[in-house]
Amino acid sequence: MSFLIDSGIMVTSQVLFFGFGWLFFMRQLFKDYEVRQYVVQVVFSVTFAFSCTMFELIIFEILGVLNSSSRYFHWKLNLCVILLVLVFMVPFYIGYFVVSNIRLLHRQRLLFACVVWLTFMYFFWKLGDPFPILSPKHGILSIEQLISRVGVIGVTLMALLSGFGAVNCPYTYMSYFLRNVTDADILALERRLLQTIDMIISKKKRMAMAHRTMFQKGEVHNKPTGFWGMIKSVTTSAPGSENLSLIQQEVDALEELSRQLFLETADLHATKERIEYSKTFKGKYFNFLGYFFSIYCVWKIFMATINIVFDRVGKTDPVTRGIEITVNYLGIQFDVKFWSQHISFILVGIIIVTSIRGLLITLTKFFYAISSSKSSNVIVLLLAQIMGMYFVSSVLLIRMSMPLEYRTIITEVLGELQFNFYHRWFDVIFLVSALSSILFLYLAHKQAPEKHMAL
Repeated sequence: MSFLIDSGIMVTSQVLFFGFGWLFFMRQLFKDYEVRQYVVQVVFSVTFAFSCTMFELIIFEILGVLNSSSRYFHWKLNLCVILLVLVFMVPFYIGYFVVSNIRLLHRQRLLFACVVWLTFMYFFWKLGDPFPILSPKHGILSIEQLISRVGVIGVTLMALLSGFGAVNCPYTYMSYFLRNVTDADILALERRLLQTIDMIISKKKRMAMAHRTMFQKGEVHNKPTGFWGMIKSVTTSAPGSENLSLIQQEVDALEELSRQLFLETADLHATKERIEYSKTFKGKYFNFLGYFFSIYCVWKIFMATINIVFDRVGKTDPVTRGIEITVNYLGIQFDVKFWSQHISFILVGIIIVTSIRGLLITLTKFFYAISSSKSSNVIVLLLAQIMGMYFVSSVLLIRMSMPLEYRTIITEVLGELQFNFYHRWFDVIFLVSALSSILFLYLAHKQAPEKHMAL
């Protein structure tokens, strides 16, 4: 009876997650598109629902909700479904909609969709060759074999996003990186922009007057034709007339300059607004967060370097380890196990909420940037694929943030995976992403004042 009640709780939560994914699809992703494929909407919502269910089961592990046998069963069922969706269903439909957009292959789209899926499976399986994730003990389509490859892709995505976010967040929030922009700078640039526009208008008037003069003299009708005639008209001009080709080149150069001046003016206005915003209470709060994330970024880069150099992976969760070090240093009586469980629960909850929120915001921005009426279905399926792999990989990495007694069922369900490899791989990609982001933002920040001075 308890198993039925537990199953009812899980099914109810999955229906709610499915409904939220459906609403997010309708209200955010496809609110500007009338043509929708319901199979795409269902696949996206199912992927979101089972992804959120994995995080729900992690919280249930910490809180002790449901029987252990029920949690194990739903862990197993949830992983099987999410892997079925990510490895078989989503890649097939991506291939199907890609082929459907090609007119030559439209009649045989089912056949070519199968070819695309088989190609995906070949490269997906070969992905495991360079990494120490293969295990001869398990079958070809076992959970361990599939989740190990999904984990490599997902952990790589997580590390890339985390590395860039750890650097970009303080750069965005901290007022230290803002340029000193005054109203005089903006007025001077706007004056240059207006002068450039006046010059463009003046030169276009000269061209219009020259065209009218040529038309009145009949030179337009007697204009030489052919290749040599075109060369002659460009290199020579009638006595007393304007050199239209030269003026046109000057107009093109001035229009390009006006575009650059307009973009620079808009950038200065945005920077001035950020300076004003940084003086408000909310701006000061985010500025403080910027300093905090700067310290976190430096610490994370340092720890990732240490982990890579010394080839180490923590055996205990960071919360328990931090409390143990503090208690031993201060020499006080403290129930480490009790408080580490509660703090770990809060930490894992924060990680889960921020992961879901951050990924949905990123997916929405990415979809708006590159989608169109023809490619929108394919892009949504790609986002569903990325989202599912991201959440599966989050489970692999969040496992290390949980106390040992809460990892038992997760470890049993995931199987004999090389968990240490995924943490080392995350550190490597995170370090590369963070250092590349620092270099990119440094060059962009350094180039901005030079560009302003050049203009």
